[in-house]
Amino acid sequence: MAKWFAALRTPVGGFAAALLTLVVALAVFAPILWHDNAFAIDTNAIGQGPSAAHWLGTDDLGRDILFRVLVATRLSVLLAVLATVIGVVSGLVLGTLPSLLPRPAARLVTSAVNIAVAFPGLLLVLFFSVIFGVGTHGAVFAVGFALAPAFARLAQTLSASVAGQDFVSAARISGVGRIRLLLRHILPNIGEPLVVNATIGAGASLLAFSGLSFLGIGVQAPDYDWGRLLGEGLNGIYVNPAAALAPGVAVVLAGLAFNLVGETVAGVIGVRTGLRKLAPRPVTPAREAAADDRDDAVLVVENLQVAFPRPAGWTVPVRGVSFTVRAGEAIGVVGESGSGKSLTGLAVSRLVEAPAVVTADKLEFAGKPVLTTPERELRGLLGTSLAMVFQDPMTSFNPTRRIGRQLAEVAEQHQGLPRAKAFERAVDRLRAVRIPAAERRARQYPHEFSGGMRQRAMIGMGLMGDPKLIIADEPTTALDVTVQRQLLRLLARTRAERDTAIILISHDIAVVSQTCERMLVMYAGRVVEDLPSAATPRHPYTRALMAATLDLETDREASLAVIPGRPPEPDRVPKGCAFADRCPSATDRCRLEDPALERVGAEHRVACWYPAPLSRPAKETVTAGGAE
Repeated sequence: MAKWFAALRTPVGGFAAALLTLVVALAVFAPILWHDNAFAIDTNAIGQGPSAAHWLGTDDLGRDILFRVLVATRLSVLLAVLATVIGVVSGLVLGTLPSLLPRPAARLVTSAVNIAVAFPGLLLVLFFSVIFGVGTHGAVFAVGFALAPAFARLAQTLSASVAGQDFVSAARISGVGRIRLLLRHILPNIGEPLVVNATIGAGASLLAFSGLSFLGIGVQAPDYDWGRLLGEGLNGIYVNPAAALAPGVAVVLAGLAFNLVGETVAGVIGVRTGLRKLAPRPVTPAREAAADDRDDAVLVVENLQVAFPRPAGWTVPVRGVSFTVRAGEAIGVVGESGSGKSLTGLAVSRLVEAPAVVTADKLEFAGKPVLTTPERELRGLLGTSLAMVFQDPMTSFNPTRRIGRQLAEVAEQHQGLPRAKAFERAVDRLRAVRIPAAERRARQYPHEFSGGMRQRAMIGMGLMGDPKLIIADEPTTALDVTVQRQLLRLLARTRAERDTAIILISHDIAVVSQTCERMLVMYAGRVVEDLPSAATPRHPYTRALMAATLDLETDREASLAVIPGRPPEPDRVPKGCAFADRCPSATDRCRLEDPALERVGAEHRVACWYPAPLSRPAKETVTAGGAE
């Protein structure tokens, strides 16, 4: 409720509430108070202009125009709401039918919706008016069914985005029927945007209905709405302009009320009401120590959490992550798929979008709080001081734009350089990342670059500013070893020349150990070990990862080491240590109590009740070769 009251205190929210209240009050009380006045005929005042007796003048039967406009509020608003309800309901049916019908029938429904969406809305309204006939009832159905295709397309898109989620698959596997799956798992997750669009659609419905009445195929005499009054007043607009302007202004104000209310609702729901009900994970002394403040700290993270809403509660795939990255430092983040590595990188870059929620006791980049700094100010800081190198640069570059223009856009937006200067800088950055014939390559499209060149171009885009931090998310995946080595050398050279910090997210422990001084080992959404790359791992999970690596000294006759079992699902993390079910040394305490990340050395922290002793075989040091 606090968010709704806060929204009402804004200028837009307050004006929307006041305007909608006025429209609703007139719709309820105007026919009660002024019905007789609106129908009273005065033959002595036919077609008069505004006067003290009739503020907006009279019509061709001497009836007061002001009272007629006020009384028409009820029918105009009621018909618009009815048409909107018909449009939303029929749109939901058409939009969700494909998930219930067999595939051929689903394709037929989808094709019909796509064809209907291609037609202009007014053309659909006129088409359905011919089918349902002239009059109030026909106009209601015509406007409602004309709105349906847009809502059906929206429902289809939203349903498809939810239908691929793991919780829907789990419900399907457990035997939940299609209708129950739709009502219990899909519709609750798409209800909010549909409500917002329905509110905004009511304004369009009002305008469409008034248009039909204006054309004479909507409300018929003796009933009248704003559209019919507008049509009647237009005949004498040169004698009494107020007769036409008054109903037109009423349509505009009522439509504005619906649209502003929709915008206000969107502003509140866009932050997901109830998101802050997520209880933050308590900060232990160990986590506070892990994220200590340093003058040279580029990134400080304390108790970072990323949560996603689910019908039955919350899923928290990143749980209380804390670390500090200093200027010129390179740290690696390793772990199995689903451990939260990439999501952590996206969260600190503010790239995790709603409905996800990112919370942290402290999340600072270059001294600025990431979660509370205004969007415009933060966008400028991140655009020039933070570089992201994604796993697949082909999907990170716009395939329809040339590489040089995409790099130049960074300088144009964040540094204010003119177009020509920005392009020159883009060519210079491509040369800096060792792309041959940089000026010619800058005029090529992403598909004309090889995988390694696209990765280097991504780094070049980050170097368009003066990055203090580069986050490289699986930058060497799917590249041959020669290109991998070139990219790692480029990152190392960039770090040395610019004192740039690097976060390298990877599955390859060998790559991390060769590139980084520190390593963060993540499991089930949290850091289980933070250690120097040359240190001996002490957490059972890190030791298991190292045992599973291969090098030239590995006995080819022996069986490959594996980690039994699978990591827990983000919404099914056990109460105690998440690794307990896969750990050969786990005890009852491990299954009941979650260990905190505690210091076991000068720069070494472990989240384990029974960390391994320091004397381990050389194979289990992080500097051992091989890959996970």
